[in-house]
Amino acid sequence: MVNSLFLAICIGVGLSAPPAAGQAVPPVTTEEGVSAYAFDISQVTLSSGRWLDNQQRTEAYLNDIDVERLLYNYRANHQLSTNGAASNGGWDAPDFPFRTHMQGHFLTAWSHCYAVNDDNNCRDRATNFVAELAKCQANNEAAGFSSGYLSGFPESEFAALEAGTLTNGNVPYYVVHKLMAGLLDVWQHIGDTTARDVLLSLAGWVDTRTSQLSDSQMQNMLATEFGGMNEVLADIYHQTGTKQWLTAAQRFDHAAVFDPLASNKDSLDGLHANTQVPKWIGAAREFKATGMTRYRDIAQNAWDMTVNTHSYAIGGNSQAEHFHSPNAIAEYLNEDTCEACNTYNMLKLTRELWVMDPSSVSYFDYYELALMNHLIGQQNPSDSHGHITYFTPLNPGGRRGVGPAWGGGTWSTDYESFWCCQGTGVETNTKLMDSIYFYDSSSLYVNLFAPSVLRWTQRGLTVTQTTTYPVTDTTTLVVNGTGDDDWAMRIRIPLWSSGAEVSVNGEKQSISTESGTYAVLSRSWSSGDTVTIRLPMQLRTVPANDNATIAAIAFGPVILCGNYGSTSLSSSPTLTLDSISRSSELAFTATANGQSVDLSPFYDAHGYNYNVYWEISGQLPSA
Repeated sequence: MVNSLFLAICIGVGLSAPPAAGQAVPPVTTEEGVSAYAFDISQVTLSSGRWLDNQQRTEAYLNDIDVERLLYNYRANHQLSTNGAASNGGWDAPDFPFRTHMQGHFLTAWSHCYAVNDDNNCRDRATNFVAELAKCQANNEAAGFSSGYLSGFPESEFAALEAGTLTNGNVPYYVVHKLMAGLLDVWQHIGDTTARDVLLSLAGWVDTRTSQLSDSQMQNMLATEFGGMNEVLADIYHQTGTKQWLTAAQRFDHAAVFDPLASNKDSLDGLHANTQVPKWIGAAREFKATGMTRYRDIAQNAWDMTVNTHSYAIGGNSQAEHFHSPNAIAEYLNEDTCEACNTYNMLKLTRELWVMDPSSVSYFDYYELALMNHLIGQQNPSDSHGHITYFTPLNPGGRRGVGPAWGGGTWSTDYESFWCCQGTGVETNTKLMDSIYFYDSSSLYVNLFAPSVLRWTQRGLTVTQTTTYPVTDTTTLVVNGTGDDDWAMRIRIPLWSSGAEVSVNGEKQSISTESGTYAVLSRSWSSGDTVTIRLPMQLRTVPANDNATIAAIAFGPVILCGNYGSTSLSSSPTLTLDSISRSSELAFTATANGQSVDLSPFYDAHGYNYNVYWEISGQLPSA
């Protein structure tokens, strides 16, 4: 079945239009409700700046990590020799309940590096790792496991989960999801057929096991975190066109979470936050498979609730990994705010929703906010392997890289942490280019402003973006390739910007640049055409939803914070708004509690205690 299935994929049965250029094995289904398309990450390259620095640090880690150590738990569990490798610590220790969740993230990140940079070492790491996983899977009979099973812990964990007797803290389907997602990426981006075979065999094991459960048994089991099982199984359906996988995906529709969301009822209070967001992504993928508007409504309502009433000024959400009541922000400014996995998944959900409604600027206003102010700053810029924080503290006097255990902001390590946020961190920092540009049959969408090169192979063009944004307010895009080609460049004008300007070859264009819309530049393009976009930035406050006297300070898209050095704070200082003065580019000074304090971008707040949310008094200075 696998070989004939792959043949069908290769000859393009039901290819969606337009497929992602550069992807080794594109999906075969036509997605419902989609109006715009992402470029494959192989078509976009970062050329300079902070994002590229983050990427290169992560790539160094991916090329240095000991693959034998990552295989240890799989080999031990499947009764194969560990080849004398050392075991890992942290969440990949041999006695940690959900060991081997991290390896799926590595597979994804390695495949990203190959797609983006033609990094053959990352390609070989991915394919060699998959080949070793295939050996583990092939030894299931000797290990006493069912055909297709693959994990770092015994299959009996699933029997205990189904019986409601699992008490060791394991989240076995969460782990399986990570591995399946990684295998799918190796198949899609590298074209590795072994990854395809291992994936479909493991998916078959999931399908067989879950098909034997009653609806009530399945729903009871879904009370335990299961990652994005509905997402990855729906993705396998999109990849293959085989309905079996969509049926399996829908078994993971969690009624206790989906039913309130379908009715636009916010029942998130008290829920473990990152348990929920992958389910919502799955709902979006299921909508695109079925066209059932209930799925779309679930995903859309969840996004609206989370972004508008559960998110902090930096775009992150949750405190102590949990949602609280709607609008509860100021009362939860603690050291364990903004789990990074949540933001990683919210950005995935944002992409899924925007392609269904590409006229809406609000999606990428949020995307920019959360990526720039949370996830970019999550990485330690002084660490050559780009290690990250689990939480991003927002307490007064917070500091990245300090705190108890894996909470508070402690940095990850090469082999002794392997938290969930370390896994999503290596993914985030190897796909930073994936949402800068999108397209449809007649338009190029410019959603993010970052130094980059787009190879728009569908039109035989390249688009080179040069900018120091957000340090400055201007970006330039040069179009090169075939001439006299008619299409529209649709440029996001953020809601925070007023008086935006768009010029072509030095001439200001008479087009609408209203805040919160897309400026549409339609023309017959010639090679060398240069588009200059200016997005004026102003100071603004971002009040806490539950207390308007507590607010963060922003300049354009950038959340600013106060530098308090080694000084501890017990409460939010009172900042006098009209005291804020710009000293240079993104450097400001202000008076707080009667003392002068320097303000600068929160994403650069490393190595000192900072403050993000202030008691505010007075009015901002006029522009």
